[in-house]
Amino acid sequence: MNLYTANGMENASNDARKSGPGEPEAAPERLYEARKKIFPKRAEGRFRRFKWLVMLITLGIYYLTPWIRWDRGPYAPDQAVLIDLANRRFYFFFIEIWPQEFFYVAGLLVMAGFGLFLVTSAVGRAWCGYACPQTVWVDLFLVVERWTEGDRNARMKLDAGPWTLEKIRKRVVKHGIWLLIAVATGGAWIFYFADAPTLAYDFATGNAAFVAYSTVAVLTATTYVFGGLMREQVCIYMCPWPRIQAAMLDDNSLVVTYNDWRGEPRSKHAKKAAAAGQPVGDCVDCNACVAVCPMGIDIRDGQQLACITCALCIDACDAVMDKIGKPRGLIDYATLNEYDANMALATDNGTTSINPDRVRNADGSFTDKVRHFNWRIILRPRTLLYMAVWSAVGIGLLVALLSRDRLEVNVIHDRNPQYVLESDGSIRNGYTIRLLNMIPEPRTILLSLEGLPQASMKINGLVSDDDRTFAVSVDPDKATALKVFVTLPAAAIDQSHESFSFIAQDRSSHERDSYSATFNAPEARK
Repeated sequence: MNLYTANGMENASNDARKSGPGEPEAAPERLYEARKKIFPKRAEGRFRRFKWLVMLITLGIYYLTPWIRWDRGPYAPDQAVLIDLANRRFYFFFIEIWPQEFFYVAGLLVMAGFGLFLVTSAVGRAWCGYACPQTVWVDLFLVVERWTEGDRNARMKLDAGPWTLEKIRKRVVKHGIWLLIAVATGGAWIFYFADAPTLAYDFATGNAAFVAYSTVAVLTATTYVFGGLMREQVCIYMCPWPRIQAAMLDDNSLVVTYNDWRGEPRSKHAKKAAAAGQPVGDCVDCNACVAVCPMGIDIRDGQQLACITCALCIDACDAVMDKIGKPRGLIDYATLNEYDANMALATDNGTTSINPDRVRNADGSFTDKVRHFNWRIILRPRTLLYMAVWSAVGIGLLVALLSRDRLEVNVIHDRNPQYVLESDGSIRNGYTIRLLNMIPEPRTILLSLEGLPQASMKINGLVSDDDRTFAVSVDPDKATALKVFVTLPAAAIDQSHESFSFIAQDRSSHERDSYSATFNAPEARK
């Protein structure tokens, strides 16, 4: 029986390990065993081609993105995607994120999380099988390994053989290319944090910062070790995502499944078994599905933690089915509900062993009672909920991004002293004002008072005909600090605390921002 639906299999196996009366105690179960080398065979088929496409797109995005140029004018960097830590800016094409706008990044992380929930609910571990960086780089390293050492049988023979000059040459070439890929991976990462052409030149000439070389060294080591040496062990032992996904799957999630209701009993001599009147399934026990698996598992043993649902076993099995004239889909994407219904049909509701004749007509076609994949299964409440949350967050971020102002004013009131009594009896308050010009071009901002009609304003270094409005030239993409003094005549003081506002306005772009401030004075005079 497929372990996907088997109940009590773990207990049964534990009972089998228990010692009988008078027998020595069985050795305790080992929680970890040494890694067994896996030599995946090259697969061909629609899923393998899709993985090639995903690998090409993801690697292309990672390696090429830092080199894309984007003209932002003379006052901003022209790199399309740049994390400018020195100036605390994040540039993404036409979008510029300031530190106080980090909630956009947080929103993207929330979208990524719910996106993974959505994918897992709909198609299981598709992220692990196709787009995970570990999967992508392992695929790339396997390409190099097959190119240098040959396919599965050749690599197994080479590994088992003695060390010869040819074996050493192949291993040196393979590991050398792996190291070059690892260096390129680390090098591409640092280009996201500085101007790529400039940093590349400085890095090659030895003039880059130490942090650049150390970052490349660390990422080179991790890429080489994880992608080349550890491979499947990263997914099994290090990554928490398989455990999280296991808790998120339900009876309607699509997962790669061996349909033993049509494949069992398997036989390498199907014609002889059929001639003897024995029931024969479609599986010919060729182990093609095992040979192509990058995790080294047998999907026919049921769902397993190590399975990343890359679907290469589907391609291998479909190729075998085509050769022997059987319909495809012996290994296929299926839901638990579909599997249970077909298994109940093949076992007469669990009363007998699997008999594939119960799911077929006399001409060999499947009966109408056999359930097949229905895409409407994806549109269930759980998946729709994930989609709704994901879309809501995305729309909210988009609306906030399109409606955000690129002008802000921040005010800090002087604390010591809170006010100054001048010789004519008037009261003066001091403020530090920061005008944030969040666009990469200079502009003139009008700073004015709103409220306190008898108050006047002075700004160090600036002159204005109107003592309540000043024109301030601000630098591009920077915060401009101003020392501002607001003075109120003694006759106009009614209370110890009075509210007013500083108004910052750009008339050319119609942007406007305000800050509510407080004017401090002695107790009101009667």
